[in-house]
Amino acid sequence: MTLFGTAGIRGPVENRVTPELALSVGQAAGKPGETFVVGRDARETGEALAAAMEAGLESAGSAVRRVGVVPTPTLAYASRGRRGVMVTASHNPPADNGIKFFSDGVEYDRDAEKLVEHGVETGPERVPWAAWGGAERLEILESYRNAVGEYVREEFPGEGGELLSELSIAVDCGAGVAGLATPQILDALGADVVAVNAAVDGHFPARESKPTPETLQSFSRFLAEGDGDLGIAHDGDGDRIVVLDGDGEVIHEDTVLAVVAAHYTRTAGADDPVVVTTPNASARIDEQVRRAGGRVERVRLGALHEGIARVRENAGDDTDVVFAAEPWKHIHPAFGGWIDAIVSAGVVSALVLEAGDTDALRAPVTERPYRKERVDCPDEAKAATMTALETALPDAVPEAAVNTDYGVRLEFADASWTLVRPSGTEPYVRIYAESEDVDELVATVREVVETTIADVT
Repeated sequence: MTLFGTAGIRGPVENRVTPELALSVGQAAGKPGETFVVGRDARETGEALAAAMEAGLESAGSAVRRVGVVPTPTLAYASRGRRGVMVTASHNPPADNGIKFFSDGVEYDRDAEKLVEHGVETGPERVPWAAWGGAERLEILESYRNAVGEYVREEFPGEGGELLSELSIAVDCGAGVAGLATPQILDALGADVVAVNAAVDGHFPARESKPTPETLQSFSRFLAEGDGDLGIAHDGDGDRIVVLDGDGEVIHEDTVLAVVAAHYTRTAGADDPVVVTTPNASARIDEQVRRAGGRVERVRLGALHEGIARVRENAGDDTDVVFAAEPWKHIHPAFGGWIDAIVSAGVVSALVLEAGDTDALRAPVTERPYRKERVDCPDEAKAATMTALETALPDAVPEAAVNTDYGVRLEFADASWTLVRPSGTEPYVRIYAESEDVDELVATVREVVETTIADVT
C-alpha cells in the first residue's frame, strides 16, 4: 500500500482523503504514551478530517493537543518534542485535502511513513478503552509569531530595533492561513505592511491557492500601481513563498533561493557550510554558495529533511547544514527543521533592506534562461524510460558531467544544466533546463526523451 507522496497524503476528499482514511491513519500512527499536536488549514473539509484524525489517535492511546487553524510551519513549530499532524492540501484546489506528519519539528521520513501505511493495511492494534488518550486545546500561534520575529532580529542584529521600518511590503496571503502570521510578523518588525487577500477562506475565492506568475497577475498589477518595495505571496498553508519586486515582477524562485543560501553561507560559523537542495534547482545556487565559501548537496524532491539528516550523519566537526531549500520551499535549520515560508518572508525582507532594493539583491546572481517542459509517458513505462535515459542522454551530449541519483542531471562547464525526471503524480517525464542556449538544449534533450519513450513503449 502506498498512501504517501512527496508531501504527505493528498487528494480529493470525496474519494481519497476521506474521514474514514483519516480515522484509520490516526489509529495506525497513534501509540500509547505519545502526544500529537493536530492542526489544519482553513479548508471546509478540514474540521471533519481533523476530528476523525483525533479520534484515531486517541483510540490508539495517544494524547491530542488541538491547535486549530494555523499555518503548516506553526504546526511544525508546535510539534517540537512531540509529534504532529497537519490536515492540509497546501496549494491544491479547495476540494482536496491531505495529511502530513511531523516528529520533533521534522517531517516524517519514508521509513516512518511506511510504518503508518503498514498499520493502515493490517489494521490498528486495539488498546483498552481505559487507555484511550484525551484532547486539550493548545494556543500556539502567538508564541510562533514571537519566535519568528525574534529569530529574524537575531539574524540581522545590526539593523536596529524596528528592523524593517524603512520597507513597504505587500503580502498576498491568497485567503490562506499565512494571513494569520506573515503580515503580523512583518508589522511587528516595523515594516509598513499592506495585507492583500488576508481574510482566511478555505474556498480560496481571491485566486488559486498555488501562487504562480499567472495566479498572481492581479497582485502584480497592485504592486506596479503602488510605491511599495516588494511583494510576498504564499500558498494556502504558508509553506511556499513567491517574491515580487516593487514593479510586480516575480523574482525567479531559484534566485530567491540563491541569495538566501548565500546569506546563510556567508554568515555561517562553520568552516564547511552546506546548503541542501534538489536536482531541479538551478546552478546559480551552486555559484552563489561557492562564492560565499560553502558547498551544495542535492537530495530527491520532497526529501529536504532526509538530505539534512544525511549530511549531518556524515559530517565532520566543521560541517553545518546552514540552509535547505527547493524552489519556493525553505528550511531554516537554525530556527527549525521544517519548511517555513513565513520565516523566509522575514529573512528575504531583511536581505532586501540590507541590499538597498530588490534589484541590488539579485544583481550578483547570474540568471540564465530557464525552461520546464513535460513529455507524455505512461506510468508503467517510466522506470524503463529512466533506465534507458541514463545511457541515452550522456551519449547525446558527451561533454556534460552526469548525475543519476535523482533522475538524469547533466551539468556543463559554463554552469548550464538539464534534468530529466519522472513525475511522481502524473503520466509525464519532466525536463528542466537552464542555459544561454536553452532552446537548443531543450530541443536536444526532448528529442532523446521522446525517442526513448517510443522505444520503451
